[in-house]
Amino acid sequence: MTAMVHETIEVTAPLREVYDQWTQFEEFPRFMDGVEEVRQVDDRHCHWRTRVAGVTREFDTEIVDQLPDERIAWRTVGGDVRQKGVVTFERVDDTHTRVSLAMDVDPQGAVDRTGTALGVLDSRVEGDLNRFKEFMEDRGRATGGWRGRLKPADSPSESPPAT
Repeated sequence: MTAMVHETIEVTAPLREVYDQWTQFEEFPRFMDGVEEVRQVDDRHCHWRTRVAGVTREFDTEIVDQLPDERIAWRTVGGDVRQKGVVTFERVDDTHTRVSLAMDVDPQGAVDRTGTALGVLDSRVEGDLNRFKEFMEDRGRATGGWRGRLKPADSPSESPPAT
């Protein structure tokens, strides 16, 4: 049984700043509930440690497609969490950006399945996006950024230096 989550939010910040901040994966614990640590291993891989409902999990993710100012798609590649998703960025105007996150999760175990059935995952993602919005709007600019292009693994990868 897989669960699909889709949430969208509008952030009062320019597209480039919003996208750049999202590429700062190690900052995710500042606004994602239950995320204790994200360690970026290389341009394509991150190691995550989460703690939700008293359960600690560690897993790895792989970015399968990343196009600056447009999208970042990922999937899990290790650990006991199974998910894939994409976050997209859309310019609304010079000072507003729409962020949409779609995630397909395969809940593992009875607790995960029950939480998914009760809408806990949807609420968590909605809360995370709201906290991201507050984080961006309070700061007014990104803490950093990575503008490289990562293509799906079956295509050659082009990764220009960050600007």
